Amino acid sequence: MKPAINRPHINWSEIDTVLLDMDGTLLDLHFDWHFWMEVIPQAYADKNNLTLTTAKTLIHDKIHSQTGTLNWYCLDYWSQTLDLPIAALKRELKHQIKVHPEVITFLKRLKALNKTVVMVTNAHRDSLAVKLEVTEIGDYFDTLISAHDFGMPKEDIAIWSEIQRVSPYDPAKTLLIDDNLHALTTAKTYGIAHLLCATFVSPKLDKIDPKAFTAFERYSEIMP
Repeated sequence: MKPAINRPHINWSEIDTVLLDMDGTLLDLHFDWHFWMEVIPQAYADKNNLTLTTAKTLIHDKIHSQTGTLNWYCLDYWSQTLDLPIAALKRELKHQIKVHPEVITFLKRLKALNKTVVMVTNAHRDSLAVKLEVTEIGDYFDTLISAHDFGMPKEDIAIWSEIQRVSPYDPAKTLLIDDNLHALTTAKTYGIAHLLCATFVSPKLDKIDPKAFTAFERYSEIMP
């Protein structure tokens, strides 16, 4: 039997700053899954005269070897490692980028309540630029932070103090919403008081198991 999921009960009056992840949390993760699991292996197979099956195995192994590191998210690293124009290939598919339902309404409500809204994403700046170009979400943020700005991913607890230099916040009055359990864990250890796991990353992918974290599927569940 699956353990009961902790559902959110947010007192928005206790929160001044909202830190938001991007991929999977605000945007449908299927775009990235399809890009890395299908598009890149096909491009790699074509370039190196390999079968698609062989290319998928090689790409999977290479990606898996970088799990939890900034390289995992770095388009420059993968462009060099695979000798493929990763950013250009991603831009060709930008029409497939989708925002989760209710996200824009949620962001508008945060701004109406005068919350400080900060994006904190592990995504590379080139990937971030493409997604902001396609969606409307960038207009609702006070600050847009890529982990690449600091040379460390959100899996590294040091990033939460680094973010203070760019966008100062009180951890006791801050909410982090993320689908990355490792990021939520380092944030908790750092002292960020309010944490939510976004479990619905895509209608085409399995939901995240939030473990012990409070979780939600739809933004209507946490709408201010």
